[in-house]
Amino acid sequence: MARILVVDDAKFMRMTLSNILSKAEHEVIGEVENGKEAIELFRKLNPDLVTMDITMPIMSGLDAVKEIKKDFPYAKVIMCSAMGQQKMVVEAIEAGAKDFIVKPFDECRVVDAINRVLD
Repeated sequence: MARILVVDDAKFMRMTLSNILSKAEHEVIGEVENGKEAIELFRKLNPDLVTMDITMPIMSGLDAVKEIKKDFPYAKVIMCSAMGQQKMVVEAIEAGAKDFIVKPFDECRVVDAINRVLD
């Protein structure tokens, strides 16, 4: 069981992901809606894993991953992207993200990605 921080500007997406994670017996230790809050909560909670949306207000997921990885090189981040954001996904992986999942979420794909990154 992992302690996971869920970052997405859409409450519905956070809720959907939280339900999938809870069903897979992981603990959602925090939910925030932008990259700036993600960095602050990461520093406070030190989660095992972060699911990070790419496109958000205030600070993008891309910028947040770069910032988190700078201070916490061991951080495990999985990016969440809508269809058609392949270029951003590549940038996210280059910035240090370990994997990505595509919206709308496929429960099996989410659980597989999380298990793979946590191994």
